[in-house]
Amino acid sequence: FFPPSIGDGAMFSLSTVNAMACLSPACAAPKQTPARKVGVTRRNARAAPSRLVTRAVAEAATEEELNAAARPVYPFSAIIGQEEMKFAAIMNIIDPNIGGIMVMGDRGTGKSTTVRALIDLLPLVDVVKDDPYMSSPTDPNLMAPEVLAAFRAGTPLVTVRKPINMVDLPLGATEDRVCGTIDIEKALTEGTKAFEPGLLAKANRGILYVDEVNLLDDHLVDVLLDSAASGWNTVEREGISICHPARFILIGSGNPEEGELRPQLLDRFGMHAQIKTVKLPEERVKVVEERTAFDASPREFRKKYEVEQSEIIAKLDAARELLPSVEVPMEIRLKISQVCSELDVDGLRGDLVTTRAARAAAAYRGATVVTDEDVYSVITLCLRHRLRKDPMASIDEGTKVVEVFSTVFGYDEEEE
Repeated sequence: FFPPSIGDGAMFSLSTVNAMACLSPACAAPKQTPARKVGVTRRNARAAPSRLVTRAVAEAATEEELNAAARPVYPFSAIIGQEEMKFAAIMNIIDPNIGGIMVMGDRGTGKSTTVRALIDLLPLVDVVKDDPYMSSPTDPNLMAPEVLAAFRAGTPLVTVRKPINMVDLPLGATEDRVCGTIDIEKALTEGTKAFEPGLLAKANRGILYVDEVNLLDDHLVDVLLDSAASGWNTVEREGISICHPARFILIGSGNPEEGELRPQLLDRFGMHAQIKTVKLPEERVKVVEERTAFDASPREFRKKYEVEQSEIIAKLDAARELLPSVEVPMEIRLKISQVCSELDVDGLRGDLVTTRAARAAAAYRGATVVTDEDVYSVITLCLRHRLRKDPMASIDEGTKVVEVFSTVFGYDEEEE
């Protein structure tokens, strides 16, 4: 124990403390050494815990950064098969206005692995520094309310370049965590009402990934529908009223055997890719070998595919720059709408998405004019999930789309 005067700013020596704290006979006659005096006051005693907390927070942040760096993702260029899904993902990276991807397939086919591999391909974007909403410094439609007010007032905005966020939406997430809620810490410490942003704010201008989306609770589906339709998230609760941008690429995956997706949400996905289990033994063995090598040494495995990854990234960057100059001839626009009409697609979202995807496909191959081949490469992905379900149908929806496309674009006549 310490003498009572320690809290009164008194001075004491380390040798005195050692002599009082040591009660064993072995310590009865300690060796006398020159004492170094240390001053301990109430102020120092109060400051010590805060220094410990600060250090703990810094160590936790460092540990989090190390953990993030220690979890490398599987290279996109190393994925075997899944051509539909990979092509749809590339189209959405080139043009986020396509509206996302719905991926349905068997269990264990690498759907989640492929989605998370997109992190390496995402571009850097300019954002306002320290803004939790990833606000754009130039586009008012992508600005949070505070940033928009500063932008209109002519206040200079400090910007930084950051990679696009990929946010995972877990099935067990609450509505408050998704939409945002009142900041309890500020309410208790400062007595003020403040908004704590949710996952939709973090996903703004990025990717929102929902694994097993067909098992998502209905109330969260409604939240996603509202945000996907308007591009904004509106929160009205606990006396707080806030509206912030929430424009994101929605990617969902699931197993059709575990349940169907609500038609309202299914229609919000720009593309629908189907994943099949690899049947060839040679391909299955190669997938197992590649995955085993990645698990054994992720960093060494990624180095093998650095060249392929760089080539894909360079091609995507060139396609994004070329996209604004890509034109769609009126003849092809009319044929796209005719296909949608003959397939009895509800609404005009099918026409819009197919046209945008065709432009992205043309930009990806380095062209400035959309051709029939560009439309053919995307039209099944864009329309198969928009057809009305016919339990008596004898062909797959994708096959039906291809048949109508061939008729409208005149490929049936050429075959004859």
